[in-house]
Amino acid sequence: MKTAIDTLRDSEGYLVDPEAWDDQVARKLASEENLELADTYWPILHFMRDYWREHQVAPDVRHVVGYLSNEQGIDKKSAKAQLFGLFPYGYVKQACKIAGMMRPRAWSTG
Repeated sequence: MKTAIDTLRDSEGYLVDPEAWDDQVARKLASEENLELADTYWPILHFMRDYWREHQVAPDVRHVVGYLSNEQGIDKKSAKAQLFGLFPYGYVKQACKIAGMMRPRAWSTG
């Protein structure tokens, strides 16, 4: 049986319309990735959403790494390790999907 969220996604599970995203959708998408969204995830997801609202495109991984680096006062290598620790199957596969981005086309993911 299809749910409302299923009709909003493409064949790979990404939202077709990023405007359909909210925290409940994020939790559902995360659970499908076997992730539970603890407090450490939300600033990243909300940064990605804010970036999308401003630019109408998913932020490249370097923007998220820069955000984490600035917010936490850590070097970019540590920020990147933290990001990939939270999303172990990859930035596009998990972070972009859970943040409600459409499937990004070819660009740097790491």
